[in-house]
Amino acid sequence: MTTAPTAHESELGQVKFSRLSRRGVLLGLSGPQLTTVGVSAVALVAALITGGMTFAYVLPLLAMSAALVWVRVGGRPLVEWLPLAIGWGRRSATGQLEYHARIGKPRPAGTLALPGDAAALRQYVDVVTGAVYVHDPHTNTLTAILRVEHPAFVLLDPAEQQRRVAGWGRVLATVCRSGRLAAVQVIERTLPDSGKSLTDWWHVHGHDDGSWAARTYGQLVEHAGPAGDRHATTVSLALDLRAATQAIKAAGGAMRGAAAVLRQEIDTLTAALRAAALTPSTPLDPGDLALALRTAYDPAIAPALERHGNLGRDLATAGPVSLAESWGSLQSDSTHHAVLWISEWPRSAVMPGFLAPLTLSAGVRHTLSMLFTPMRADTAARDIRKKKTEYISDAAQRAKLGQLEDAAQSAEYGDVLQQEADLTAGHGILRVRGLIAVSAADSDELERAIAAIEQAAIQASCETRRLWGQQARAFAASALPLCRM
Repeated sequence: MTTAPTAHESELGQVKFSRLSRRGVLLGLSGPQLTTVGVSAVALVAALITGGMTFAYVLPLLAMSAALVWVRVGGRPLVEWLPLAIGWGRRSATGQLEYHARIGKPRPAGTLALPGDAAALRQYVDVVTGAVYVHDPHTNTLTAILRVEHPAFVLLDPAEQQRRVAGWGRVLATVCRSGRLAAVQVIERTLPDSGKSLTDWWHVHGHDDGSWAARTYGQLVEHAGPAGDRHATTVSLALDLRAATQAIKAAGGAMRGAAAVLRQEIDTLTAALRAAALTPSTPLDPGDLALALRTAYDPAIAPALERHGNLGRDLATAGPVSLAESWGSLQSDSTHHAVLWISEWPRSAVMPGFLAPLTLSAGVRHTLSMLFTPMRADTAARDIRKKKTEYISDAAQRAKLGQLEDAAQSAEYGDVLQQEADLTAGHGILRVRGLIAVSAADSDELERAIAAIEQAAIQASCETRRLWGQQARAFAASALPLCRM
């Protein structure tokens, strides 16, 4: 017996994101800004007390401090660029902007062949399932990666879209309730298609009888397949080894116990994904992970590796041969990359498929990464109380100074109150970070691809910013399915 869907079940509802907080520590000033203002105030008072020529020497300091605090470049004050500039200079002076694989020199056993701080990541092959898990000693996490297959969301009818949106909400709720997961990462990658899957389908299901129609269709399959793009989606979940200490000890301790606990989390997440009408695979084995890492650094090699299934499946050689980082881009092997940060999600209510312009950008090789960090209920409640207290304190200070409350500050406070209401109603709180890694064959094509992605982000009601001075670290966080923070 079937029942017809009700109106609210068949209508696709809108979604809304909280705004990026720009409140600052006090009166809209961030910590570095307040520190600069405090140092300038102390210097000014000292100059007034001592008198003489001291005041003349302090004037340049005051002018420089005012520029650091109030002059904004790229959406942030100059003083907040100082840590990036200092870090960039240090890495440049120590030769850390370039990486070259040491051919013939053996790597430490169990480590991944990746540049930068990702070189410390270690692989662990689960003896029960044969899957590979990645241990990050920096964050003390153990990560598993699953492929997910799904139909094109924009082609579904509104009732099915609404059902899938509700199912994905239950998946995120499952992540929040676990208490042992550090993060969940969803990656949507656009790769050049080798045409192998289409050719395989024709060989299995086609009827090549030598007729004109069969020859024409065979030629179409042969030429159309490699010209297209394919989309690959992965879901990675990172187990927090500190939060799961007791469960790991109960499962036998050490890495074997951690793998057993991670298997439990994988089973729970897999069940939630299937309930959301998604089709997850088993966790990736070492060969599959090697392919994912290799094609992330060099997407152009993906068709060749897909056509020859036994190539590129060794984790010891999965990283780039060479890598060079510049202030605003990154070159690895034969490909240029640049990473954009989704600095602002839609401020008004949008339909759930609002990211379609980004994910379906034709002719642009890119990776859309969304990192969900669940917050424990007590931590989230404490954070909300802190934000409310800071907002009320800032409002009182502005009232004393005669400043007016603007609409943006009121909207941020409204978001805080909405989060508090959702938490009280039993929902989870997640921090969402979005990154887009854009890839191209040369620097000129890369700039054109970035412009296309920025226009697609505008159509998706999102604001993007290019990450300067931190491209290598941002690329590892966005293009690699390793739940890097």
